[in-house]
Amino acid sequence: MVKRFHKKIARKRMDLLFQEAEEAALANELKMAKRYASLARRIGMRYNVSLRSSQKRRICKRCYSFLYPSINCRIRLKDGILVTLCSECGTINRYVYRER
Repeated sequence: MVKRFHKKIARKRMDLLFQEAEEAALANELKMAKRYASLARRIGMRYNVSLRSSQKRRICKRCYSFLYPSINCRIRLKDGILVTLCSECGTINRYVYRER
C-alpha cells in the first residue's frame, strides 16, 4: 500500500518537473531545464518509476539535456522515422513512428 502511494507521488513530481523544464526552455534557461529533467530521471530511478514514452523522447540519451524543438534540438521526419539531433552534444536519436 505504502509503496504504491510513493510511486504515485513520484509520478506526479516527475510530471511537474517536466512542465517546469518546458517552461524554463521556453524562457531560454537551458541549464535549469536540464536540471529539472535530471531530477525527474533521478526520482524515477529512486522509486522505480519509468518515464513515459513522451518524456523519454524529451531527454537526450547521451548528455541528458531537456530537448525542446528549435531551441536546442532539431527534429526531422524521414521514412517513418523521427530523427532528433541534440544541439549540445550532437547525438542523433531515432524513433519509429506511424502516420495515422
